[in-house]
Amino acid sequence: MKSMVLNAPGGLDRIELAESNDPGTPGPGEIRVAIKASSLNFHDLLVAQGNIPADDRRVLMSDGAGVVEDVGEGVTEFRVGDHVVSGFFPQWPDGAPNPQVGNFAGTPGDGIDGFASTHVVRAATAFTHAPEGWSHAEAATITTAGLTAWRALVVDGQLKAGDTVLTLGTGGVSIAALQIAKAMGARVISTSSSDDKLARVRELGADEVINYRDEPEWGRKVLELTCGRGVDHIVEVGGPGTLAQSFQAIRVGGHISLIGVLTGRQGDIPTGLLMAKQARLQGLIVGSRRDQQDYVTALNQTGIRPVIDRTFPFAELADAFRHQESGSHFGKIAVEW
Repeated sequence: MKSMVLNAPGGLDRIELAESNDPGTPGPGEIRVAIKASSLNFHDLLVAQGNIPADDRRVLMSDGAGVVEDVGEGVTEFRVGDHVVSGFFPQWPDGAPNPQVGNFAGTPGDGIDGFASTHVVRAATAFTHAPEGWSHAEAATITTAGLTAWRALVVDGQLKAGDTVLTLGTGGVSIAALQIAKAMGARVISTSSSDDKLARVRELGADEVINYRDEPEWGRKVLELTCGRGVDHIVEVGGPGTLAQSFQAIRVGGHISLIGVLTGRQGDIPTGLLMAKQARLQGLIVGSRRDQQDYVTALNQTGIRPVIDRTFPFAELADAFRHQESGSHFGKIAVEW
């Protein structure tokens, strides 16, 4: 079979299309999947760049969607021909986060080989059913970005109709959060540095938009738009460079989901303001298999479809990452065989 592998110490010019042994037939509790698509995440980019060290010849990509080709003994959840999508933490079936998901040791495309392969054999529990009627590229968007937005707003944030949600930027997580929030009856305020992108998020249902280049104190603008109250939920993808503004924008007792570090990993945190707001700042990384199953059920009910900016052939994975680096994309970037 063929795989896209990363030669140590990493770098986009060290991604290579390689031949490898076919994984064979599935054993008890396993399934064989023909992988058809993946999608790019910031975490995948960090691995590919070498900013997150990985073993030499690591097969890339944490997201994988495809078709079941064979099932092992004891597998009853899947049948040959089913469309499936992978899980980010195959070792996290349900419940609260546990020590096994405190790092990326078991995450495909990082601690273990990922899904940039024509075929894989994995435990059946490493997959869920894909949303009904979705393309493989669409399904591949839910593993990391979509599920992160779902957990932030619904699982941990307990989003309800009438709440106000603030999304930052127009990457995969933020667009998924916008779609989930609107489907559940929430008001959404979205930010971007591009007026063109802000026009597109309005088309997706954003109620208010803020260009943060024009409004560098966008936290105050959010307060104006909410009559001084602040928002109930913030999907915080920026990190230390945006947290101070998020603390301004959140309502007293609100919920900030810290899911990204696009502005860095360390910085000054205005803890006094956080305390005054009595807000909850929660770090999170994706979610459990049960969370993903619940998310797929919701997607089947709501009719939400992901926004895919561009799809590349797997062999052009390095170019797909370069497109991601440019920051020009809106929504997700996919690759497919």
